[in-house]
Amino acid sequence: MKFAIALFAAPHQPSSRRALRFAQAVIAQGHEIVRLFFYQDGVYNASSAVVSGQDEIDLPSQWREFVDQHQLDGVVCIAAALRRGALNDEEAARYSRTAASVQAPWQLSGLGQLHEANQIADRLICFGGA
Repeated sequence: MKFAIALFAAPHQPSSRRALRFAQAVIAQGHEIVRLFFYQDGVYNASSAVVSGQDEIDLPSQWREFVDQHQLDGVVCIAAALRRGALNDEEAARYSRTAASVQAPWQLSGLGQLHEANQIADRLICFGGA
């Protein structure tokens, strides 16, 4: 089965960890993840600027490792990222900002990527959000 996974929650929210565990289970069961899409506060899961407390799980780091390990398509909504200061090198330069916090394996792109993922996946599973 092909899954698309959308994450709307920040790393400190329980649904972010649930989304990661679900994604790990999907791969472990031999299914496919066609795309991970991070939207709204979910973009913080792709930011290297997020620092977790010493007694907390570093979910952004775990997400990065998971995406790298399985060579997944990890997309961060560009509009949501810009509003939250999560920029890659190109956007940091475009807006004259001094730092970028979104690097590979993540790519910034638009909502069309979520729509496309929904079209090619058998299931779109969403975590977090209002």
